[in-house]
Amino acid sequence: MTLYILILAAYLIGAIPTGVILTRLVGGEDIRSAGSGNIGATNVYRVAGRKLGLITLVGDCLKGVIPLLIGQYGFSLTEIGIAMVALAAFIGHCYPVYLGFKGGKGVATALGIFLVLSPMSVLCLLGIFGVILWKWRYISLASISAAASVPLLVFFFESSVPYVVATFIIAVLVIWKHSANIERLRNGSENKFNI
Repeated sequence: MTLYILILAAYLIGAIPTGVILTRLVGGEDIRSAGSGNIGATNVYRVAGRKLGLITLVGDCLKGVIPLLIGQYGFSLTEIGIAMVALAAFIGHCYPVYLGFKGGKGVATALGIFLVLSPMSVLCLLGIFGVILWKWRYISLASISAAASVPLLVFFFESSVPYVVATFIIAVLVIWKHSANIERLRNGSENKFNI
């Protein structure tokens, strides 16, 4: 019973639309109707500015960290339980009940999850993300590349089948949520990121 409650709680935490809440708090327009229409940190950054974008990034990341830490240290869940809580938090961000199940692409929340599941993998991921962003200036390409790399990294650094399975599912969903970006990358119309 405890596991099911934690899974539900993780989903509800993951579903908190950080970008929407923050832009409304500062009196800005609904982020869903501005820029790319995405609720994540990149769109908030472009529409509402660097500071709010970074706060959104941290908030979305914490949605992955907090449920896992509660499950891990508050309830001593097994690796399978932790993996299930991780997936619930990620799905909450991508398909939030508060926004009619229309959420973000999950990159920041996935980052928070990976920070708990495999910190060493995150160090490698940040390197991959940073090099690709520096070279090509596409957040989407950097995110897709990092997502594609994470299952192999977790497999290498962790001896946990549940963690590898969870990260594989998350990676597939992150890439799938970037389908429109992939199409724009292919036809040369994707927006570059200016720091």
